Amino acid sequence: MTLQSKAPRLRAEWCPYSLDFRFEARTSRAVMHQKDTYFIRVHDEARPELGTAIGEVPLFRGLSAEDNDRFEDSLAQACKEPLKALTCGVSSIEFGFESALRSLYGSASTPWTRGECGIPINGLVWMGDKHTMAERISQKLNAGFKVLKLKIGGIDFEDEMGLLEAVRRKFSPADLEIRVDANGAFSPHDCMHRLERLAPLDLHSIEQPIKAGQPDEMAAICAASPVPVALDEELIGSRTLKESIDLVNRIAPAYLVLKPALCGGFRGAENYIFAAEMQGIGWWATSALESDIGLFAIARWLSEKQISIPQGLGTGQLYHNNIPSPLYMRNAEICCDYGGKWGDMDSLPWRD
Repeated sequence: MTLQSKAPRLRAEWCPYSLDFRFEARTSRAVMHQKDTYFIRVHDEARPELGTAIGEVPLFRGLSAEDNDRFEDSLAQACKEPLKALTCGVSSIEFGFESALRSLYGSASTPWTRGECGIPINGLVWMGDKHTMAERISQKLNAGFKVLKLKIGGIDFEDEMGLLEAVRRKFSPADLEIRVDANGAFSPHDCMHRLERLAPLDLHSIEQPIKAGQPDEMAAICAASPVPVALDEELIGSRTLKESIDLVNRIAPAYLVLKPALCGGFRGAENYIFAAEMQGIGWWATSALESDIGLFAIARWLSEKQISIPQGLGTGQLYHNNIPSPLYMRNAEICCDYGGKWGDMDSLPWRD
């Protein structure tokens, strides 16, 4: 994003919004029925012809580093100084303003934004009892997904093993890639035993097998694991480039899973990509359960990159009351309807 030669005079507003899940969304951490988020809208009084741009500030309660009683005050203050918000150190606020300003001043046109191609994604299978999970797996396979990501760690481990073994008996690794996400459900004590149980299933990777904040334990697991380990929650928070490099080098995982809203915005995600590529570590991006506002911003950012593996952007159909958008799914890809319309957001309770 490049600001224009005329000095910008930016004004911003914000509002809260509650997204309603279509089903009981379960991870090893919590059961969710709603997801709180915030929107901002920004315009440049020096260039009114640009109109207004919307960004999402997707606070993730219980997970975001900035989840505290002062968050709305921080967001209101950021709206008073939008350019400073880009480097305010609050990850979700940085993400929201980066997204809005990229939209306001025009990010690069890509084949994806022109509707010429899609971005391949994995099929996300949420936790549930074993019968519900089996049904969800079948739905994703019938929809044409060749890469599944299964949430594990929330029901009995033997039931989860049974489901994974049944899928693998039916589909070889050449036919179906399986990623699993433990969301920190294993303990350092039982982790290696469970990873050894999972190894014969030829999994692509396991995300965050133990809770974040245990870098030495995680490094030891990454070094010994028979299943490639991906860092996810470990990356939450705003870090400098040096801090990002040091963390990645210290733990040395096989992959990074980047949630821009949680890991320092797009700038923070770029730092991690640089750190990963220095060490030959793979990466993919995923949403932090944003609405289509945030999901579109991540997809547009990815469309400017050379990506080689499916991304984690299959969350747009989770909500009853998502914001109508140009995003749609086609053949296990997320696509953009060129010229598609966004829903009217003027009626939301905007605050300055």
